[in-house]
Amino acid sequence: MPAATTGLAPSPALADSQGQISRISRIALGDVIHRSARRFGARTALIEGEHRMSYGELDAATNRFAHHLLGLGLPSGARVGMLCNNSIQMVVAMLGIQKAGLVWVPINTALAVDAIGYILAHAEVRHLVIDTALHAKPALRALLDDTGVAPLLCVLDGDTPPAGIPTVAQAIAQGPQTLPDVAIDSGQLALIMYTSGTTGRQKGVMHSHASVHSVLLSNMVEWGSSPERADVWSSVLPLFHCGQHTVLMSALAVGGTLVILRGFDPGAVLGAIERHRISVMVGLPMMYGALLAQPQRAARDLSSLRLCVYAMAPMSRTLLLRLLDEFCPNFALVSGQTEMYPGATIFEAHEQRKRFGSYWGVGTLVNEVSVMGDDGALLGPNEVGEIVFRGPNVMLGYYKDPEATANAQRFGWHHSGDLGKLDDDGQLIFLDRLKDMVKSGGENVASIKVEEVLLRHPGVMNAAVVGLPHDHWGEAITAFVTRRPDAQSPLTEAELAAHCKAHLGGFEVPKEIVFLEALPMTSTGKIQKFELRQVHRGYYSRR
Repeated sequence: MPAATTGLAPSPALADSQGQISRISRIALGDVIHRSARRFGARTALIEGEHRMSYGELDAATNRFAHHLLGLGLPSGARVGMLCNNSIQMVVAMLGIQKAGLVWVPINTALAVDAIGYILAHAEVRHLVIDTALHAKPALRALLDDTGVAPLLCVLDGDTPPAGIPTVAQAIAQGPQTLPDVAIDSGQLALIMYTSGTTGRQKGVMHSHASVHSVLLSNMVEWGSSPERADVWSSVLPLFHCGQHTVLMSALAVGGTLVILRGFDPGAVLGAIERHRISVMVGLPMMYGALLAQPQRAARDLSSLRLCVYAMAPMSRTLLLRLLDEFCPNFALVSGQTEMYPGATIFEAHEQRKRFGSYWGVGTLVNEVSVMGDDGALLGPNEVGEIVFRGPNVMLGYYKDPEATANAQRFGWHHSGDLGKLDDDGQLIFLDRLKDMVKSGGENVASIKVEEVLLRHPGVMNAAVVGLPHDHWGEAITAFVTRRPDAQSPLTEAELAAHCKAHLGGFEVPKEIVFLEALPMTSTGKIQKFELRQVHRGYYSRR
């Protein structure tokens, strides 16, 4: 496997006659802010509460952070972890890591401690940027102490950092403000972003500078952004996910302004739209439903909104039409996955009133999307198969897992693990998942991981976890369980829910636990999850 794929070292770069690495034609994520600062220097790049940072200030701060990391002696390609919620300091650290030629390893802050520990060990992280509030949690602090990972703290308003541990603010208070002279090749590993695998262990998805950068220009065009328009973008979704990260980088590349919110509160989001004149909103269907229902909405001036992008799942016809009439005149569904940096497909704004259902639309400008049969043959209109992609934004592969990489890239296409078909107009329709993955509230949850926890309980005979349609969550994690007949006392839902909360991240805990006399099985003893999804599809609508 090439060095860029293993992440152990950067791939070879062109050198001039003096042996200096050429920057003439490279593609590097850190150069996005460097170049934008030269053009939009005084323009506001980031807003968080009362804090504002211009492009020039962001460029200088990220350069200083990069120099700080290089001063620690970190070699090119070293992994730097990040365990942070949205903040300006998080963005500064992230871009500084890229400018230093290091590998950014973002970690979902809602994961259980053992899952965080697995990522740190698997990615061989030795330095971690972490929020002060998270570092204060005893279990996380003990993990860092035990593993020898060196923390560097993001200190937010109201936080009190412990003595003796450096902070991001200290790192950017001094040092050179110039772009570090670091060798970065376009195909070099830029980030490892962990996503839940169907085996229950997270998979490290590797992307190069070029693969992420390739989709930024596509996003700008698809979403109608330009330097002259100077859009103000929302940053509500977590930046440790690929969806909000691609929004951040696209906005910075085109000279937009990002309004950073630390979590989703409908009232706060409506206030931010009005106050900062947000023109491009990015959220989940459940978020838009909550915004529509918020009592203060009618009193807010939302006229600045020109485009609302939704992701992860389609919206019901009723909700979508209300949003188009009452919230924003243009909505578009953008899909992708960590392995296929978003957007990979777009259900365009002009289609929203024409077609309803599980439409994912068409491939974006840099992507080719098709439907494939088991034998690798591409299928025609209305034939059902696996959704596959080609494009420059496909991952390098799974870190330390060449077998899984080869399986995902067989027949020369990236395999999404989703089932779909193309209609007569070439519009992609999502049908089901081949992988046992539930997409709930913006998070991917491996059903097998939840099942393994359920099966650890002595009162459980068998368990199956599926995602069922839910107006708020998109898909609600739902556990179907059979009890052990020899248990001393009947297992209760509350008892099993407490067991799950003790062993899973909060977003992984089932929303409902349903006890059945028996689970549907094939003749070979395999649980028929498709039947569970079909029979119980209306479970939450009936409640």
